[in-house]
Amino acid sequence: MKFFIDTANLAQIKEAQDLGVLDGVTTNPSLMAKEGVVGKENIYEHYRKICEITTGDVSAEVISTDFDGMIKEADALVKIHPRIVVKIPMIKDGVKAIKHLHDKGIKVNCTLIFSAGQALLAAKAGAAYVSPFIGRLDDISTDGMELIEQIRLIFDNYNFQCEILAASIRHPVHIVKCAEYGADVATCPLSSILALLKHPLTDIGLEKFLADYNASQKTGK
Repeated sequence: MKFFIDTANLAQIKEAQDLGVLDGVTTNPSLMAKEGVVGKENIYEHYRKICEITTGDVSAEVISTDFDGMIKEADALVKIHPRIVVKIPMIKDGVKAIKHLHDKGIKVNCTLIFSAGQALLAAKAGAAYVSPFIGRLDDISTDGMELIEQIRLIFDNYNFQCEILAASIRHPVHIVKCAEYGADVATCPLSSILALLKHPLTDIGLEKFLADYNASQKTGK
């Protein structure tokens, strides 16, 4: 499973890249605003900086919700860097835009997926990624993992090459479950990725190893 980081924070992206497990980045207007990046030119420049840090795909989201607007934005976004993937919302004009961009050889990440039917439409239209928001489904007492399982079955049934990019991940258990259910990608905050490193028995074991080593040095054994 690939690991993407869901942020616009350059320091966090670099930390994930330096960890050696980063395969890409997802961003959105909210994440850009959180970093104080406003205005189209500043946002585009920020995307360039992200692409300089990571070696994987970088999802850049359109703001428009009409077909012409989305295509115009997509054409501008892909000029920023060859690794830019255009993020298109799961709406009627969005599906049309996915088909149009796919036919032009432009990779698309279809975002705001909350049902297997939506994922099926996006894959049929030619999306490179679909982004089911599992955490938001959990928030309304719906099993986000069940959606991952459904999409995986459908895509395997018909040999869709579209990748399942699990989004809205809230904690490390989500990541492990996504891997179990066959998601191709998990995009998560840095905190969730780093949390995978932690286990109390690892800490206890390391503490004992070091204590035994220090004791042996004192006794000369």
